[in-house]
Amino acid sequence: MAIHPTAIVAPGAELHPSCEIGPYAVIGPRVRMGPGNVVGAHAVVEGNTTIGAGNRIFAHAVVGAPPQDLKYRGEDTRLEMGDGNLVREFASIHTGTVGGGGVTRLASQCLIMASAHVAHDVHLGDRCIVATFCALAGHVEAEDGVIFGGVSAVQQFSRIGRLAYVGGLTGVNMDVAPYLMASGPRGEIVGINLIGLQRAGFTEEQVGRVKDAYRIVYRSKLPLQDALAQVRSELGQHPEILHWVKFIEGSQRGIMR
Repeated sequence: MAIHPTAIVAPGAELHPSCEIGPYAVIGPRVRMGPGNVVGAHAVVEGNTTIGAGNRIFAHAVVGAPPQDLKYRGEDTRLEMGDGNLVREFASIHTGTVGGGGVTRLASQCLIMASAHVAHDVHLGDRCIVATFCALAGHVEAEDGVIFGGVSAVQQFSRIGRLAYVGGLTGVNMDVAPYLMASGPRGEIVGINLIGLQRAGFTEEQVGRVKDAYRIVYRSKLPLQDALAQVRSELGQHPEILHWVKFIEGSQRGIMR
């Protein structure tokens, strides 16, 4: 294990022998790290935090700090991170709250860019990107492959669907359905994330079905429930469309239109 002489690793921390801890980094007593993790200079990893394998936490990042929630009273809540995540300089990721299920969770292969904030009880799927100065408020849920542009902000309890794209400087206060793009200070849907779908391996037929579903729900004048019923009837046998319909039907905040 490579621990710099100036680093502070509290008694009780469980670090795999292959971990590297940089100068002046601080590791709390309840931190557990798997193999191949690297913690940069002056970074802080604290709280009841479990980190998988091959993550890199860069200089001055804060991972596992208590939530910024006035209702928090020191309860035993957690942060869980999977494998291969990158947490860049000055980013912050906080533990959960009792009211939000008690756990903040990042899956694997996520990129949290410099000075971004991931608040309490946020759940990020695999391969999400949270760009510089983006702020995800408490209880936000993002499915696999979501990209948040720089200086975007997502209101608490919002849901962002698979392979959606939130543009820079965008404010999100409602759910963003899978495969779509949101943009603008008061965010609205501006189209389909075609590049994201292609990069994710969607075939031309799958992209065509997404376009058809989008046209029915967002471009027809049908009431939402009637539009969803039509999509189910015409395209619901295809998994990517069934997921899209179920996401919209499960919205509590309402979907961004």
